[in-house]
Amino acid sequence: MSVISYQDFPRLNKSLVDRQEQNSLKRYIDRRSEREHIASKLSTQSPLEVDTSYRVAIRKTLINPRDGLSMKRIIGESDLFPISYLEAGLKAGKSVCRIEIRDSIGRVLGHGTGFLVAPSLLLTNHHVLDSASVARSSLAQFNCEVDLNLMPRQIKSFRFVPERLFITDVKLDFTLVALETDSADGTKLSEFGFLPLYMESGKALLGEYVSSIQHPSGAPKVVAIRENRITDIFDDFINYTTDTMPGSSGSPVFNDEWVTIALHHTGVPDPDDSTKYIANEGIRISSIMECITLLRPTLHEEQQVLLDSLFASSGLPYIERSQMIIGNLAIDWYERSTGYNTAFLGNHYAVPLPELRSDLKQDIALLKNGTTVLDYTHFSIVMSKSRRLAYYTAVNINGQQLINIQRPKKWYFDPRIDRKYQCGPELYDNNDIDRGHLVRRLDPIWGKLAKKANEDTFHFTNCSPQHKNFNQLTWLDLENYILKNAETFDLKVTVFTGPVFRTDDMLYRGVKIPAEFWKIAVMVKEDGNMSATAYLQTQKNLIRDLDFAFGSYKTYQVAVSNIEILTGLDFGDLRNHDPLRSITEVADDTESAIVNVINTPSDIRI
Repeated sequence: MSVISYQDFPRLNKSLVDRQEQNSLKRYIDRRSEREHIASKLSTQSPLEVDTSYRVAIRKTLINPRDGLSMKRIIGESDLFPISYLEAGLKAGKSVCRIEIRDSIGRVLGHGTGFLVAPSLLLTNHHVLDSASVARSSLAQFNCEVDLNLMPRQIKSFRFVPERLFITDVKLDFTLVALETDSADGTKLSEFGFLPLYMESGKALLGEYVSSIQHPSGAPKVVAIRENRITDIFDDFINYTTDTMPGSSGSPVFNDEWVTIALHHTGVPDPDDSTKYIANEGIRISSIMECITLLRPTLHEEQQVLLDSLFASSGLPYIERSQMIIGNLAIDWYERSTGYNTAFLGNHYAVPLPELRSDLKQDIALLKNGTTVLDYTHFSIVMSKSRRLAYYTAVNINGQQLINIQRPKKWYFDPRIDRKYQCGPELYDNNDIDRGHLVRRLDPIWGKLAKKANEDTFHFTNCSPQHKNFNQLTWLDLENYILKNAETFDLKVTVFTGPVFRTDDMLYRGVKIPAEFWKIAVMVKEDGNMSATAYLQTQKNLIRDLDFAFGSYKTYQVAVSNIEILTGLDFGDLRNHDPLRSITEVADDTESAIVNVINTPSDIRI
């Protein structure tokens, strides 16, 4: 098995090809113990048992619910497919093309493989098209295959248009480039469809079978169907053993749903025999999509619009669109987000963000720039790595400037932190769990940035799993009551919200579901004194089992110190402005920590 041939790519710098192969070998050797551990587990367990719960949950969202045998195929109990599987493969294959690499005077230098990922965008390897000038001279040749009589079909050639878009990355060995929409004979590029790229990590599992459609050595299109299995998934790469040949570089690697999981790019050379390869290596699609997302702000507006066609189809395929549409926001969306304002209530009433207990700080999900706080418009969030939910949110509410804006239709992952620390549709799809806003949508929607704040509240970082009956009645509209009835300084309020994390929280779809939620509202009263009131609410009786039988709920006003004990958060001086601060006996469970049961808003003590 070989992947890159110097003879196929005479224009390539030999040292570049050597470096690619040697890097893949180093990665392979470095992960020998991990790979052996994976192989040992797969010898007795299924991919669903070996891989992480997050990846398993994502993988399940890719399965058509009408395919009753899909799970048995994944765990290796069945090789039966609906006949439509072959039709789906043919459809996927239409988007795969042979790339004829030419120099500036038209000489053919070699071949590779590429595939459409948007109506006019093609993905291949950097080492296939390493510059705009090479792309400009080369061709994408579709329909390069044989028919039922083993006769060649008529090839349809399209020119690359790197002037419209050309993105390449050496480390991830990919190139994304624009194509002309019409060939010289008038054929529409749209006839060949495209393969949507999903940003989520978890589209295939350790030990799962994969397929590939390719043009080996520039020959007519072939397919390797479920020949071999994924042996390792790590960082930006996967290893697998599907047969490939020179010219296969740039081909898509598929799972059983014909979802593209990787971009094939090189082989792992056998250190004992330079003529052989011991594995293949592909670039994970989630890593490529993340790289493109981060590059988007550096592009011209026309190029960003062109990229939107790539992101438009990046939502998981079997999520109810009426319930959840996954959108994508470029990294520059967040650049001017100042987040929560500690001096919002006035210069003499500073309310800093809470501090986490020392043993919890290591569990904070860091941003990719190394910081700990996700700043949005008028609010901020700190995330937990282990729970994949927010430790707390902090929002500034200006009652005098609130604006009524239509509810957004999309939910967003935040690209500033790793996707694995965010619970997405794999948790909320097809059940009675709501995406409960921690920062209520209406709260930060004020002032000139109201529209941006509206979108910001629809990040998965800002939601926590709540039973629908809990979410629809939650908090007795505490914020509304406070804004309407309390005589505050400029009608301004600061609100902290979050879940109570307990070790015995119910595990559902790989996520521990918090049974309790807390809220602290801070304001300045008419007499100039600050007031900090704390509340606790439970959904314990709603989440005892997956049937989620309806039950009553209660809201409690508790001391701020109660919340500190339950959460490991330190709110500093706020506890001294709590009307219930005289309560000194604090227990370690919810029931004995109850101070004041809230049945109507008039029960609130401010």
